[in-house]
Amino acid sequence: MTAITTIGPPDAVRRRPAGLLRHSLILAGRSLAKSARNPGALVNGVLTPAIFLMLFVYLFGGSVAGSTGEYLDYLFPGIVVMGAGLSGMLSSGLSINIDIKKGVFDRFRSLPIGRSAPLLGSILADTVRYVVAIGLLFGIGFLMGFRVQTDAAAAVAAVALVLGFGFCLSWVTVFLGVLVKDENAVMGFAFIAFIPLMLGSSLAAPVGTLPGWLQAWAGNNPVSHAMDASRALLTGTPAGDSIAQTLIWSAAILAVFCPLAVAAYSRKR
Repeated sequence: MTAITTIGPPDAVRRRPAGLLRHSLILAGRSLAKSARNPGALVNGVLTPAIFLMLFVYLFGGSVAGSTGEYLDYLFPGIVVMGAGLSGMLSSGLSINIDIKKGVFDRFRSLPIGRSAPLLGSILADTVRYVVAIGLLFGIGFLMGFRVQTDAAAAVAAVALVLGFGFCLSWVTVFLGVLVKDENAVMGFAFIAFIPLMLGSSLAAPVGTLPGWLQAWAGNNPVSHAMDASRALLTGTPAGDSIAQTLIWSAAILAVFCPLAVAAYSRKR
């Protein structure tokens, strides 16, 4: 009798990092092609932070910082972090959840590719969208009067740090997107997480000026560290340990949620 073989990614494929990266990049290209036909997630990732930027600057700039120009210098680096975080938290898990419901990931499962390739490919595509979103935000900030006050190397480091933080944060909603069956529930969980993470931070005002109960949260919020690090690299304010804290938090989030997402996807039937 002819032996029946199970279709799936062989161990050799899973063990080859180069193969995993190549397959992930191919699937990232597929995801970007989808975005070109439906750019809603990218528009939302740029439009929402831009609205926050203009509202906060022109409504509260004079009362908080004394002038809109000074407040723009404080606020803009945090908005850049919001741009990457918002795109990651509200789009990554949702797009994966929709593909799973449509059966697309069942087809991926039958291919000789690593289990994590579809997930990694989707997040790599999101990273490209983050780059576009951040570039557009810098353009809007420039038109409003924001200028980088350090140098080109520090500005590139700020963007790289924000992109890395957004990449790691995306794995949280990827895990939710695989775990939760309904796309509306994914959006609900992501938005509930977005409010305290993004707004309960040093985005609109320094942590030291917040009420005591909110200082306890904002001072330990990884988003606050990312915003302070971005602020230091773009405007030259003292960095303290914000850059190191952002790197530590990014590594911790990735180490926890990447294996959880891959394990949940591997168990998906």
